[in-house]
Amino acid sequence: MSWTKKHLLDIESLTAEEIITVLDTARGFKAVGERAIKKVPALRGKTVVNLFVEPSTRTRISFELAAQRLSADIVNFSAEASSFKKGETLKDTALNLQALNADFIIIRHSASGAPHFLSRVLDAHVINAGDGAHEHPTQALLDTFTIREKKGRIAGLNVTILGDILYSRVARSDIWALTKLGANVTLCGPSTLVPKTFEQMGCRVTHDMDEAIRNADVINLLRIQHERQRKTMFPSIGEYAQLFGLNQARLARTKPDAIIMHPGPINRGVEIDSQIADCGRSVILEQVTNGLAVRMAVLFLVNGGKALTETAQ
Repeated sequence: MSWTKKHLLDIESLTAEEIITVLDTARGFKAVGERAIKKVPALRGKTVVNLFVEPSTRTRISFELAAQRLSADIVNFSAEASSFKKGETLKDTALNLQALNADFIIIRHSASGAPHFLSRVLDAHVINAGDGAHEHPTQALLDTFTIREKKGRIAGLNVTILGDILYSRVARSDIWALTKLGANVTLCGPSTLVPKTFEQMGCRVTHDMDEAIRNADVINLLRIQHERQRKTMFPSIGEYAQLFGLNQARLARTKPDAIIMHPGPINRGVEIDSQIADCGRSVILEQVTNGLAVRMAVLFLVNGGKALTETAQ
């Protein structure tokens, strides 16, 4: 399977084969990260711009390190100190960056569709690092990579996503990736944050926490997106933790080999007990490690790199 896309804008438009291509390529780059010398010259002479109009430390650092490992030059662009405050538009800023011969624009923006817009006005490769409540494709790819690495497959697994689904771009991208690869996806949380309309994406919706996790092979916890929602979505943090938080009693009723995931940052004591976040079944830090390999793979592939293919799926 060869990769032919110039950009990575979402998971919804990818085929199952294209997702597998990224995962297989990422496996090779993860091996690079375990060597004494972790750099490869795949993007030598290329310029990667991190255009983060919405703040993020974790994702920006991951993309920055991925570009460095591929020997690219990196420019970090912060909206806090930018001409956006002087009234410059996103299009003007991006065109100015392209005029400086930027080869890749990695964009995080609070407006859904911002990466798609840039892909239509720029010659550079555009990679979506999160757009509003729409999608976060590299997070879904690293989540899927982690599940496949720990479980050996995706097809047939029961994956439960818990928490704030309505405002979560991670949830949307995860749903697309996992259902395309044959997983059974269950969504759970307060009815105000997990409406039945999500069943149109091919997953199951329940508001019963214990039922949602009972047969899960993977439990993926999401934080409450306070910055994107109204204060009236649920009564209190304490009540949310009581009804939908993963605590020791609930964990004891799950399958003993179920893995615990979280895209971060973690709200300890809210969606997950602190001890569970640090326990042997948690793969949260492995997700961070795998995110670096996945982002290296994405940069490599959109630049026209030859896909690495394996038989494992």
